[in-house]
Amino acid sequence: MKLVLLYVLLLKAMVTTFSGTATLPVVRQDFVVRHGLLTDRDLNLAFTAGRSGPGPNGIYLVSVGYLVAGIPGACVAWLAMITPAFLAIPLVRLVGARVDNPRLLGAIRASTAASAGLVLAANVPMARDALTSGALAALAVGSFAVFSFTRIDSVWVILAAALLAWISTEA
Repeated sequence: MKLVLLYVLLLKAMVTTFSGTATLPVVRQDFVVRHGLLTDRDLNLAFTAGRSGPGPNGIYLVSVGYLVAGIPGACVAWLAMITPAFLAIPLVRLVGARVDNPRLLGAIRASTAASAGLVLAANVPMARDALTSGALAALAVGSFAVFSFTRIDSVWVILAAALLAWISTEA
């Protein structure tokens, strides 16, 4: 794959979403569905690798770039990931004066809701690929419930889920 095309596809994902994990539907559409550069399993791997350590939510794009084009792909993905940050300063200056405009607030709310729907739509096929047994599906639902309704630190939930997944695959 040409590195310029990789940069453009990842930059499109970053610019057309609110960054972070909201880029996932766009990345999946471009890299898995449209161009066939990755499988859902590859995208799961990249997403897990990127989210396993500290850093911004969108850092998984570097893993996507690496899986597509090796180390040069990872470098290009990193550049695509940071480019919008350099565009944010003039945008904030331009839009900041109009932030109280009801139409602008409505557009922001609508795009946030649409982004949430796209993230859900992109995660369903990836979940089908990752949750290969009833035990893993129950573990995912249980982890979601713990994250949603308790104040338990996420490190403990992740460690407990990893331990339970390992036990369920060994049994």
